[in-house]
Amino acid sequence: MTEVRFYHLERQPLDRVLPQLLERSRERGWRVVVRAGSPERVEALSSHLWTYSEESFLAHGARQDGFGESQPIWLTDGDDRPNGAHVLFLVDGAPAGDLAGLVRVVFMIDGAGQAALAQARAEWKSARAAGLDVSYWQQDETGRWVDRAKA
Repeated sequence: MTEVRFYHLERQPLDRVLPQLLERSRERGWRVVVRAGSPERVEALSSHLWTYSEESFLAHGARQDGFGESQPIWLTDGDDRPNGAHVLFLVDGAPAGDLAGLVRVVFMIDGAGQAALAQARAEWKSARAAGLDVSYWQQDETGRWVDRAKA
């Protein structure tokens, strides 16, 4: 069954949280697709994943790079998953679409945006109605992620 996670970004921005979550996914051997809301955001994320840390980078590709089937992380603003992804990250309100074959779907929610919160609530209700395993994550005062749906 597909696990659906909602990460509510209130204490740290997407540019800080996303690389950490992508690293964890890759440590598990999962292939990943990050679906963004626009081509411009795909380009910005691509640049960021090469430079977010002085110690490391996250190998990835996007449509303009080609070789989608061999990319461990694929960045897109469409519904393509050429790398056989196990995990789908959704940013900037990108639609989930077909979840078939995915181990995990991760909605990254902008904590300051009311439209993003309303969309996340609708996605939550839809996932619950479909009988999917749903969790809602927020950072506590120490920066640790806590599943608030269980708390």
